[in-house]
Amino acid sequence: MNVLPRGDFRDVSLVLCGAAGQGVQTVEELLVQSLHKAGFHVFASREYMSRIRGGNNSTEIRVSRDPVNAFVDRIDLLLPLNQGVRENIRERINEGTVILGDKEELGEELSDTSGRFIDVDLLQKGRDIGGKVYVGVVAAGIVAGLFGIDKSVLYGFFEERFADREEILRKNRRAVDVGYETGGRMKEESLLEVFLPGKGSAKGTVVLTGTDAISLGAVAGGCDFVTSYPMSPATGVLTFMAEHSHRFGIAVEQAEDEIAVINLALGASYGGARPLATTSGGGLALMSEGVSLSGATELPVVIHVGQRPGPATGMATRTEQADLDLVLHMGHGEFPRAIFAPGTLEEAFYLCHRAFNLAAKYQIPVFILTDQYFLDSYYDIHPFEIGHLSIEKHLVESTVDYQRYVITEDGISPRSVPGYGKGMVGTDSHEHDADGHVQEDFHLRKAMVEKRLRKMRGLRQEAVPPTLIGPEEYENLVVAWGSTRHIVEEALERVGRDDTAVLHFAQVYPLSEDTEGYLRKARTVVAVEGNATGQLAGVIRRETGFEITERILHYTGLQISVESVIDGLRQRLS
Repeated sequence: MNVLPRGDFRDVSLVLCGAAGQGVQTVEELLVQSLHKAGFHVFASREYMSRIRGGNNSTEIRVSRDPVNAFVDRIDLLLPLNQGVRENIRERINEGTVILGDKEELGEELSDTSGRFIDVDLLQKGRDIGGKVYVGVVAAGIVAGLFGIDKSVLYGFFEERFADREEILRKNRRAVDVGYETGGRMKEESLLEVFLPGKGSAKGTVVLTGTDAISLGAVAGGCDFVTSYPMSPATGVLTFMAEHSHRFGIAVEQAEDEIAVINLALGASYGGARPLATTSGGGLALMSEGVSLSGATELPVVIHVGQRPGPATGMATRTEQADLDLVLHMGHGEFPRAIFAPGTLEEAFYLCHRAFNLAAKYQIPVFILTDQYFLDSYYDIHPFEIGHLSIEKHLVESTVDYQRYVITEDGISPRSVPGYGKGMVGTDSHEHDADGHVQEDFHLRKAMVEKRLRKMRGLRQEAVPPTLIGPEEYENLVVAWGSTRHIVEEALERVGRDDTAVLHFAQVYPLSEDTEGYLRKARTVVAVEGNATGQLAGVIRRETGFEITERILHYTGLQISVESVIDGLRQRLS
């Protein structure tokens, strides 16, 4: 009998793959929701090709009695729905992988793998119900049967979607029944069994994606204007905001290009809105002049950047952490900014809220750096605590003698907006005086540059310190940022080094004043990054003078796995 989970693992890693347009994402959502409602902790991460139909996409779902939230290479149970299983899935199959597939559809495609194949006539079962579109639902029913999930949970998923389409609802229920019966027979015939009883420990939690967390954090931060030109993987934020715009009182504008996006956001900011622009690296590149405009006019704006591989179009639906340097240096001239890179759903929510208040206080652009892996992954967490959150507008009512850019000790000029008071609120993209009038006074120019840059003192003092995970007395330190947090945490746990800790940066600029102390305390420091040049290590060297020479760098376009980090750490930690 094939028994899961195997070895010392406390979870089952299930991978479902199929062609774009075959309903893989729907089956993913069905399984994640059903497994979670059954009391299991779940984590899901998808990878997909840049095409509307065809190709072959996959999703990984980890199911556990304990919280789980990181990507692994290990495949315990593979369900290929069609031919064309891609190499990035094939190379993850090993002797412990159980493959539930249809020989009629797959032929000999997976015969050269080391996995254990169980033939299931998915294609014929789908045809009998109403067509190939139901193959995925049958597969989901098999999983539900193996995990002992009540069928009514799966029924409910379709009842929400097809309440007024009785024939489609009936066929989906039938597909669930057929799959459930098939899974039951596998257990009876000792072909496959899953020993992972749910303990209800996931009850009281909610399942969210990175996209959900960023969007909800923006809402909590008082965002009332969102603009974007759709660009993967950041489009989900635009879609979320558009879908819920009436509920939250948010104006949403899909612009004709990214140049319009940043200018729309700044125009809204001038009028008193709290704008969010959401884009990816290629779109952000077009916003460079507008970001400089924010710096000169001191108009607050929050910019969300969903990273993907470049240069140029690169790999449009893949993931990477390679835009930190772009965000840090984009724009002409010198002006302050802040950059967050959340590594957990909780960080995404609270840092996005913080970004709006920080932008308003310091009158600067604030960036939220995520990536495709982070935005498209989801797992269960406890609901966010919002009672302590507030929306800080940092606006003053203008007087008759109001000056928008009066020089101050901390660099922050009192900000008003048109119509709020009796004064004139002037602004200009040229260098200007305190009233916002264009000037070519060279002494004034120097004073204005220094005024704006003095904001960096406050920004550094308010910087979010890195999170130390593990022993406070450590010999080795693993540095990570953004979406790699949970992956590095699990890797270090599996390595089993009680002399090693993780230092995770959720704010990557400006760095907290505590940073150097953490680094110099360690004998060996290893940076783990999803890019080819060690971009955070470069920022750390620039800001602190500390050189991180040991690096685990990953830039294939796929997310780095727990196993890859384990291998890298074992090589670098003495």
